[in-house]
Amino acid sequence: QVHVAESGGGLVEAGGSLRLSCSVFGSRVDRTTLGWFRQVPGREREAVACANIQDFTYYANSAKGRFTISRDNSKNILYLQMNNLKPDDTAMYYCAEVATLTTFFCLPPDNNSWGQGTQVTVSS
Repeated sequence: QVHVAESGGGLVEAGGSLRLSCSVFGSRVDRTTLGWFRQVPGREREAVACANIQDFTYYANSAKGRFTISRDNSKNILYLQMNNLKPDDTAMYYCAEVATLTTFFCLPPDNNSWGQGTQVTVSS
């Protein structure tokens, strides 16, 4: 099973940028479909950006043009570069293995074991 450790979150002003990192254990980022998800208290977790090993990607509409998912194969790390951040981006961000990836949606495994996540807070 894939285990992850997210980092890179923080407090940033609207319009700023952050790069989230996800260290992956138990698999290789260049052999696994992975994605970034986020959750706000009281709301369902949603997919933000996902990519498979052929670099086919999914981006939530809210992330298109602002966020970029990438990986460093040598470090076995998945990244999420977030630019032009908005207060609505405030959430806990998680990375996870992806079970289903299409142009329209990205879903983790039903029994996914989530990491601790990294908090992103965007002030207005």
